[in-house]
Amino acid sequence: MSKKMRGFTLIELLIVVAIIGILAALLIPNALSAMQKAKQKSAMKEIMTISTGAADYITDHGDFTLATAEGGPIASGDPFVLGLSPFYVKSFPIHDPWNTPYQIGTGIDGVESMAYLTGAALDDLGADDFCIASFGRNGEQGDLTYDPENPETSRYNVSSMADFDNDLVAWSGNWIIAPSTALVQAGGST
Repeated sequence: MSKKMRGFTLIELLIVVAIIGILAALLIPNALSAMQKAKQKSAMKEIMTISTGAADYITDHGDFTLATAEGGPIASGDPFVLGLSPFYVKSFPIHDPWNTPYQIGTGIDGVESMAYLTGAALDDLGADDFCIASFGRNGEQGDLTYDPENPETSRYNVSSMADFDNDLVAWSGNWIIAPSTALVQAGGST
């Protein structure tokens, strides 16, 4: 009595490949979105770390005379980085998680870049103000601007991959362009 060894039929293999394809089509976009969300949260954390260090520097020195940043992409040898690290910011992040340099403007030397990044009027900016921005996944400045009369216009919902291209901007330690968060009310509804 000899049994024939039997392999998989073509139909069985096609069904397995189809199931794997369907699972991949469902899971890969969610995994990519989760990776971008993690990068966005990391950039937000780093911006707040720099903001806290800059606020502490202002508390100690009064202005950014010794740690000025004229605006634009930050580099490791800039006076702002040298003034804040390692005392105020132990490990200064130069690049955001998408490998684009953070944009930083401080004090009187950086008012034009701060106005450019925040949309604020030049008269609203002082010697102790600072602005820190990440241009998001695409590395290009977005079209959202801060409107002090209606600050909610600079908040955005993250509902697609394109939303990770939006900027993250903090002005003197406060978010002015950032993703909005859903408020959870009693009963679990938003």
